[in-house]
Amino acid sequence: MTGEIFRDAWGIPHLRADGVDELARTQGRVTALDRAWQLEVERHRARGTSASFLGAESLSWDVLVRRVRLDDTARRCFEALERQDPETARWVRAYVDGVNEGLAEGARRTPEFARTGLAPGRWEPWTPFGIWLGVHLLFAGFPAKLWREQVRRHLGPGAVGLFATDGPGTSGSNGWLLSGERTLTGQAIIAGDPHRFIEEPGVYQQIHLSCPEFDVVGLAVPGVPGIAHFGHTGSVAWAITNAMADYQDLYRERLRRTGAGVEALDPDGEWRRATRHTETVEVAGEEPVEVEVIETARGPVIVGGPEGLPDGTTGGDRGDPPLALALRHPPRVTGDLGFGALLPLLRARRVADVDRALDAWTEPVNVVQAADTEGGLLHRVAGKVPVRSTANRLHPVPAWEPGHEWRGWHETPRGDLTDGVAAMANQRGLATPLGVEFAAPHRADRITALLAEKERWSAADMPAIHGDTHLASAAPLLDLLAGLGGLGPAAERVRRTLLAWDRRMDADSTDAALYARVRGAVVRRLAAHPAFAALAVP
Repeated sequence: MTGEIFRDAWGIPHLRADGVDELARTQGRVTALDRAWQLEVERHRARGTSASFLGAESLSWDVLVRRVRLDDTARRCFEALERQDPETARWVRAYVDGVNEGLAEGARRTPEFARTGLAPGRWEPWTPFGIWLGVHLLFAGFPAKLWREQVRRHLGPGAVGLFATDGPGTSGSNGWLLSGERTLTGQAIIAGDPHRFIEEPGVYQQIHLSCPEFDVVGLAVPGVPGIAHFGHTGSVAWAITNAMADYQDLYRERLRRTGAGVEALDPDGEWRRATRHTETVEVAGEEPVEVEVIETARGPVIVGGPEGLPDGTTGGDRGDPPLALALRHPPRVTGDLGFGALLPLLRARRVADVDRALDAWTEPVNVVQAADTEGGLLHRVAGKVPVRSTANRLHPVPAWEPGHEWRGWHETPRGDLTDGVAAMANQRGLATPLGVEFAAPHRADRITALLAEKERWSAADMPAIHGDTHLASAAPLLDLLAGLGGLGPAAERVRRTLLAWDRRMDADSTDAALYARVRGAVVRRLAAHPAFAALAVP
């Protein structure tokens, strides 16, 4: 038979086919029917062509994508997969074939195409790789390094820690695992609670994939075959949160133009040729923009060039060559995006199968929890994090100085589940050796405390934890209010109201709304402080 599509009462697609490849083709087709606009926007974003129909607001993204060589990295990763894992490469091709089959019909159903005049384009076999890279490019650490560099320049190295994200205001995803000893049925429970930005449509797609080899339900990423982050095969299930690992590096490069092109200064003191070419970005309603694309031995130059950085920073007062910033990240270095893990995850029957599959995972680096019907449990980090100097993890480092090279990969940590409970909420914990900044522990602590309130839990009990509205991060501001005195009558009423508040962010809570207004006012007041104003990028 060909692939079959059945939709339940909620419109969720349930797919069935006689083989793995035909199922992938059906998944691609149904995704194109349901998410045509999303797929095409993401394809253009991955190629750096979104400004051609979305306009100048998308130009900065397109320039970054061109300079970071995202489409070229996607192509490299697919070509490497074809050589090393032909079965998975064929499966990805089948998914792409399905997308191409369904896009025209999906576009006819989607008003955005008519409003913009965009016609759906043709997907290449590596397009899913580009979409995965595009979704996660800013998900990791290099934007934080740019921020820390601004703090270092304006306030000094000692101020960097003041802005760490291990603060009370940090939000993120939650997840927890209970072993069979802590449940009413004797079977483990895994709860996944991904906190993504509110988007329409969302980054995930509920789906059911069935063929003679497997029967899996979970959340797919539209544009990528299979089910990666949250899945259940009937006998084993898994869920993830972001590990907050640091696996992207920025190098300050010294570049110079020569008659033959551009050269970069390497750690051994030698000038070596960097690759260089130009690309043209089309912009709807405006003139096209030419982008110079340069890549050194460290990686693609994403900021600046032979003439220096955009803020006017050059090499210093001694006539040093101008500076630029190059990005180094695992897929560009290895040609591996971890897609080799996707089919083994679908075929997994036990925790050991999930564990082996995740050994091939690359990015994003995740904390994973898994459990199977035989009592197997898993709590580990999955993904590639390079071994390098501490300085690399904190801020941009000089490419021309030795000691900043990558020296292999970290072993991924594993957690202890002897007490039968594990909570993950982007906090400093299992992944601590791999990161710099993490979310504050209050969310993980709250989940752990709630799970300790009962000896045995059921799946039906889990919504009480998912829906918990207690805001532990309110404590620092409320503690500050408790110590204030000499306020005027109006301010004193606000203070007393907030100190009596139960700290629950219920939708109908006037006290919660008052807290949100006060917190917003405090943040705005702090942002207006001269010390913060000095951090503005020139």
